[in-house]
Formats: sequence, C-alpha cells, structure tokens
Amino acid sequence: MAALKLAIAGANAERGWARDTHIPALSAIPGIELYAVSARNQDIADVAAQNFGAAKAYGDSLEMARDPDVDIVAVLVKVPEHRAIVLAALEAGKHVYCEWPLGRDLEEAEELALAAKKAGVHVAVGLQGANSIAVRHAAKLVRQGAIGRPLSLRVVSSTAGWGTVAPPHYVYLQDRRNGATLATIAGGHTLAAVEEVVGAFAEVSARNSILLDTVEIIGTGEQVKRTCADHMLITGKHEGGCVSSVEIVGGVPIPLRFELRGTSGTLEISGHHPGGYQCGALTVRCTPEAEAQPLPAVPGLQEAPINVGQMWAQFEGDIRNGTHTVPDFDRAVRLTRLLDAIESASDAGRTVTLPS
Repeated sequence: MAALKLAIAGANAERGWARDTHIPALSAIPGIELYAVSARNQDIADVAAQNFGAAKAYGDSLEMARDPDVDIVAVLVKVPEHRAIVLAALEAGKHVYCEWPLGRDLEEAEELALAAKKAGVHVAVGLQGANSIAVRHAAKLVRQGAIGRPLSLRVVSSTAGWGTVAPPHYVYLQDRRNGATLATIAGGHTLAAVEEVVGAFAEVSARNSILLDTVEIIGTGEQVKRTCADHMLITGKHEGGCVSSVEIVGGVPIPLRFELRGTSGTLEISGHHPGGYQCGALTVRCTPEAEAQPLPAVPGLQEAPINVGQMWAQFEGDIRNGTHTVPDFDRAVRLTRLLDAIESASDAGRTVTLPS
C-alpha cells in the first residue's frame, strides 16, 4: 500500500520533541512518509525540511494542514497553539495526532473531541507512556489475575522540569494559563498509566503545591513567577476497589516507582528518563513470574522514540484497518476532567467523587 503522507507542525532541526522523538521513530515506519513540515517562520521550516527529508516546508501551519496531498497532521507545537491547527486539520478531513495535553483546558479538549467526531477521521493524543508496551502489558497481567485482586498502588513519578531553573523556551511552562504544567504534563501522563493498569479513579484527594514560586531563566538570570504547582500528592480509590498514592515531583529526575500489591503477588513498572517516565524505556516485573513483556512494535529504537514509535505503528494500523487502539481525544477529555477534579480536591481540601 502507498505510504500515508504526514505533515508535522512544530518541526525544528535545532531542538524539540519532534526532532528528538518523532523523526527517529517515523524513520523506522515505512508505511508513513514525512511529506511536509511547518515552523513559526519559513526559514526554520526550510531548514527542518532539508534536515528531515520532507518535500514541503511551510511557515504557516494552518496552510500546511489544508494541503490536499497530506493524509495525517501531527501537532507538536506548544499547547496554546494546538486548538487552531487541530481544527484546521479536522476541517480539511485529515487524520490528526496531537501531543498531550490536547488543549489548554477542559473546554478546548471537549471542543476538539466533538470536532473529531464530526470529521469522522482517526485521531490520537500523545499519551505515549500509558500506551507503551510495558504499561499495556502490566494492564493485561492485572486483568488476567496474575497478582490476584489489586489492593494498593504506590507511584512516585518525576521530571527535571519545574525545578529552580529553566531555559528561555520553557518560560511558558511556568504559567498555568498556558495549560502546559507539571500537573497536565507529568501528572497527566502518570495518571493515564495508573488508570490503564488499575482502572478509573472513583474518588480523589490531593494537595497541589508551589514549593518554588520563582524560577531563574538560564542565560539571562531573569526571575519568573511560577503560577502552577511543582509538586502533587494524590490519594485515590479506583472503581475496582484498589487504593493508590501518587506523588508527582518537579525538578528532581529520579527513577520511576510504580509498585502494585495484589492478593497473590506484586507488579512493578520501572524506568528512568529526565523528561519523565513516558520518555524512557519501561520494564515490567511480576511476582509470581508471569508472561514475558512483548517486544516493541518498532525494533531498534532507543529511549524516548520507543514509546512514540509504538504510538505511530498502532495509529497507522488504526487508519488502515479502521480499528481504534490508541488513546484518542475522548481519552484526553476524561483525563482532563480527572485533573480538574484533583485541582478541586486540593483547593477545597476534600475528597472529590468522580462520575462512573
């Protein structure tokens, strides 16, 4: 079959998530052709197209999204820019892969999910960690009863971001109004994995804290006010009865701790990457010994591209076969609602019950 033509919004040959993860992952997937790229200006787009081997370069992402030759649009820009590009791509009938968080808030996420339904195309949201081979395998083992009934889960998930310093291009991450925060990024990715393995939260209590209210910008010494949490403590009960404690730590890149105890065994997921657990290779260990973890769908990838490659391989299969295996915009809406409930629980100092 002919390769699907992909357009990437947010391509930069010097730095960025597209360069570091999507480009290496896509180079190992022959069924998808990188056809076009866009950036904040034409010069950056031209350099990216030359370096990444794209046929077309756009200084306007909306124009690229409407290119009649494009099959899929990948939205890899900053969160405040997601909405306009996703809507343009959906209106043009393109399949859409949008990085997480889908929108700046619940209203935007719901708007984009509704637009995707109306467009009737395939969409994916970049919850690579929850969709990883390891996390899906752990969920399968739990469903099969490998450790009996899940009783309690302890998670400590960290990222180097939201520490004492930040590069200039990460200033926007300190302002909660932009929707790209420790809670939405590190928190959202982690909570998605938790729900994948032990099921949906039924109720949550939380304390979201700003422990460091200013951050120094590297290279300028400027002090920027931080308005989003840099530490989260969440306790919850899940629909199946399992209880969990989840700690999200900013500024301290430590190994992931994901420890699940059941009535007849234990299960652990381990991994380590400074950008967060979702960016690294993950390993499942189960006691008693259970079915071995499968190999990734895209062999030969290392570190951050592994989970992104898994998403792209499945998304291509979904488009070609009419299946729906990857996290979609509806999943993004549900996760955004959970994050809102956690914020409400923290603000009010009470337990919040979530709808079934």
